[in-house]
Amino acid sequence: MDPGSFWHQVPKVKEAVTVHKSEDINSLFNWAQKPEVPEPPVKKEAGTAPLETSKGPARIVHLDLKGAAPKVKYMKQIFPLFSSLGADGVLLEYEDMFPYHGNLTILRSPYAYSMEDIEEIKSLAKLNKLELIPLVQVFGHLEFVLKHERYFHLREVSAFPNSLNPHHPGSVALVKDMVSQVMDCHPDARWFHMGADEVRGLGESQDSKNWLHSNKGDVGKMFLNHAVSLARFITERRSGVRVILWDDMLRKISPATIKESGLQDLASPTIWNYLKKMDTDGIGTLISRYHEAGFKGIWFASAFKGGTGIDQRWTPLDYQLQNHLSWIKVMNSMTKYPSITLHGILLTGWQRFEHHTVLCELLPVGIPSLAMCLQSLKHGKCQGNCKIVTFSGANLCYLFYLHSAVDDGDTCTC
Repeated sequence: MDPGSFWHQVPKVKEAVTVHKSEDINSLFNWAQKPEVPEPPVKKEAGTAPLETSKGPARIVHLDLKGAAPKVKYMKQIFPLFSSLGADGVLLEYEDMFPYHGNLTILRSPYAYSMEDIEEIKSLAKLNKLELIPLVQVFGHLEFVLKHERYFHLREVSAFPNSLNPHHPGSVALVKDMVSQVMDCHPDARWFHMGADEVRGLGESQDSKNWLHSNKGDVGKMFLNHAVSLARFITERRSGVRVILWDDMLRKISPATIKESGLQDLASPTIWNYLKKMDTDGIGTLISRYHEAGFKGIWFASAFKGGTGIDQRWTPLDYQLQNHLSWIKVMNSMTKYPSITLHGILLTGWQRFEHHTVLCELLPVGIPSLAMCLQSLKHGKCQGNCKIVTFSGANLCYLFYLHSAVDDGDTCTC
C-alpha cells in the first residue's frame, strides 16, 4: 500500500490483518495522495485577480495559529492535502504569529512568521487553488495584545486581558493599525474576518458604565457601535473586500437594532456550533433573525478539532463527524431562505481555547478528522449503498464513516 508521501514511511501490515482488493484500498486512500509540488517562488505577484472558489458554498479550513503554529515546510505538505480533500481555502487566524512591525513589534511571538514566510504561504495557497482569508481579532480574545503592560489601560476589565475597552480613544487606533498591517500583506484577499466573538466583561469598565447610563443600558448597541466602526474601516480601506465576523455577540440583539446599526450592509455573520448533537432548529431560528436584520449572506462554522476539551489530546472522530452531519442537514435546508446566501462553511481547528490556556490536540493529530469532515461536506451523507472495506482491523465505508463490526464487502448501514 502506498498512501502517499504525506504520510511518509508506512509500516508493513501484519499478516494477521486481511486486506482485500488492493484497488479498494487505493480508492480509500485516494485523498491522501500528495502531488509533486514544485518550490514556489517567494515573491509577490502584482495584479493577480481574486481566486475563484468551487461552485456552491465554500469549504474553508481554519488554521488557528495561537499555539504550535505549523512551519511553512509543513504547509507545503498539508496545503495539497487540503485541496485534494475538497477544501476551497484557508482561514488564517494570525494572533501573535503575524510579523507586526513599527509600534506593534511587541505583539510578535518569538516564533512569528517573517514577511518572506507569508509570501511563501500565499504562493503555496495559490498553487493549490486555496483562497486565503486573514483573521484579526478586533474586540474580544485580545490576550496576546492586552497582556503587555503598554496596553493595560485599554482593557475593559483591568484584571483581565481578554477584551478591549471600546470607549478609550487608543483602542480603535490600535486595532485599526493591526488590521491595516495584515490587509497590506494580503492585497488580493476578497474576505477579511474580524473575529469579534466572546467579548467577555463588556460593559464593566467605568467608561462603559457611563455610556450605558446615557444609552438605556443597551450593551448590544455598544457592541454594534465598535463592530460597525471596524467593519466600515475595513471596507473603506480597500474597495471590494467583504467582512466576516463570528455571530455569538449578535444572538441576543434584536434584528431591528442590528438593522439600525447598518452592520448588515458591511459584514456577514458566521453562525458557529461545535456540538455533536446541535439544535438544528435553533440554527434555523438564527438564520431567520439575521435575514430579518437585513444580512444578504451568512457563513457557518463547524469544528474538526479543538472544540471538545480544553486539554484534549486525541480528536474524538465520531463527535466531529456528527457535528458535520448536523451542519449538512442545515445546509440542505437553505432553500427555505432564498433571500440569504450561504457563502460557505469554516471548518475550525482550534489550538487553544484562549491565548493563556494549554494546547488542545495538535494539528497533525486532527488531520484524519479533517479528512473525514471535508469528505463528508463534499460528498454528503452516505446513502447506504457503498461497500465496506477492511483496513487494519477497522471497517470503513468509502466516505470514512465509522461503523460497528461488519464483514468485508457488506453494504454499509450508515
